[in-house]
Amino acid sequence: MRVLSDAIRSKGMQPGVWLAPFACDKKSKLAKDHPDWIIRNDSGRYANSANCGKFFYGLDATNPEVRKHVYDTIHRAVHEWGFDVLKLDFLYASCLEGNGKYDNTMSRAEAFYLGLRTIREAAGDETFIIGCGCPIGSAIGFVDGMRVSCDTGPTWLPEFPLPHWDNGTLPSLRGMLRNTLSRSVLGHRWWNNDPDCVLLGNTTKHTDNEVMSAASVVGMTGGMFLLSDDMEKVTNARLSIAMKIFPLTGVTAVPLDLHSTMNGGMPSVLRLWCTEKAIPADEVEGNFEVDVTGRILRQQASKLQTEIGWSPRNNNTDPYSRERSCFFVAPGLGSWTVASLSNWLPHSTTMSVSFAALVAHSIKDFTAMGAPMDSGPGEKSENGYHVFSFWSSEYVWIPHETLVDNSPLVKKLKSHQTEIFHIKPADPISCQYIGSDLHFSCGFEVASFKASENRLMVELKNNYAKNGSVYLYLPWGKKVDKATVEVNGAAGRMDIIARPTLGETDGVVVRVPVVIKGTGDENDGVVLISY
Repeated sequence: MRVLSDAIRSKGMQPGVWLAPFACDKKSKLAKDHPDWIIRNDSGRYANSANCGKFFYGLDATNPEVRKHVYDTIHRAVHEWGFDVLKLDFLYASCLEGNGKYDNTMSRAEAFYLGLRTIREAAGDETFIIGCGCPIGSAIGFVDGMRVSCDTGPTWLPEFPLPHWDNGTLPSLRGMLRNTLSRSVLGHRWWNNDPDCVLLGNTTKHTDNEVMSAASVVGMTGGMFLLSDDMEKVTNARLSIAMKIFPLTGVTAVPLDLHSTMNGGMPSVLRLWCTEKAIPADEVEGNFEVDVTGRILRQQASKLQTEIGWSPRNNNTDPYSRERSCFFVAPGLGSWTVASLSNWLPHSTTMSVSFAALVAHSIKDFTAMGAPMDSGPGEKSENGYHVFSFWSSEYVWIPHETLVDNSPLVKKLKSHQTEIFHIKPADPISCQYIGSDLHFSCGFEVASFKASENRLMVELKNNYAKNGSVYLYLPWGKKVDKATVEVNGAAGRMDIIARPTLGETDGVVVRVPVVIKGTGDENDGVVLISY
């Protein structure tokens, strides 16, 4: 095992191993040699784990000999075999119901606590432990990652011979998504949420819409991203879906309808906020290398960060409150909302959500040019919002009145389909990054964004090879016709896809195809437009 872990580590990866330290197979040598280690039910028989895949026994965590066995097993895996990550499954087996235990004065919660403490002491603080089949509350402080869902499965509902109506605990994609959504609020508070694997292979019965919905939920909730397919057998189309949420942002979206009974009883609206990293106001004002638009964007970012960090306890910013639902992007990209809308029904339907609920107050009240909402005619209050739909790569401009009169954002979605929207205040006189089809965040993929009067340069991150398009707003009017485009240092092209009505400015939204080679070359992923 040490040879295997060293080989994995030599490839720049962390080796991990799956173990079930408190599970005991009925026909194992352990069961034969140590029958007194096994929990018995109130009738004096061996307590059964009731696992749907394979019935097994549970080892009694109140027994010191069992804890020593578990300690030795975990210590061996980490310190002798060299595994840095442990996925520990069926942990509930240590506290099965029954009075046939070594120490019946302990409650099941106390027994489980002893079991988890033993595991952590054996593994050490530096080992990344993923709890699975693990009672939620008792594991706080002991695990680094936690399976928050039932097993995913190759079908939307549990497949025969499993009962299809039990889709909350038995393996199914619906159960996995439902649990992941409802427990998303635990992520980055207690641990990294583990939503189970995103299944990409065509051996499942999942539709492309279902795979994209699974990827959307995993991306928006920002926990762990796991794949279990034989990647050599995954089609390029399905692999592309996975690439569009990698890497994860590390922040967790807020479910806006967590307690709704509509849409199949599953949350359907997730919201993230995005902004560039704010810098102190005195540094902004005194930095003559930052132009006016740059100062305004940074001031807006500062206000948004104040909003996401506000605490009712002391009326001051609290970095542990809502900042976990906002990720930071390169300077120049501004601030915007990312929202996903999902249809979990078995048929197509028109989904809607209040537009006002999606936009942060600081984004509404302090838009890209810095003018407040009560500005006069022609000011920022009348410029509306760019709205980009990620999965369908569709763009639409929405007037500001949509926000004022509480009109909803409406989208017709097919069964089990999800769309991710990007809502950004429109700025009629500045170049803006609308989005891309490279990464669901429409910002995480950008290394830098630099614009001047007649030049725009976008540097995309080139860690990985990928191809797609970026979408940009250019306020150059008829001069766009004379603009030249370079991609990766060579001649490129751009296509005009929209002409939003932004006051008297004759701006356009363009699509620029890009191919990122992932070579780390100086020009790899660089888009340059100038006239």
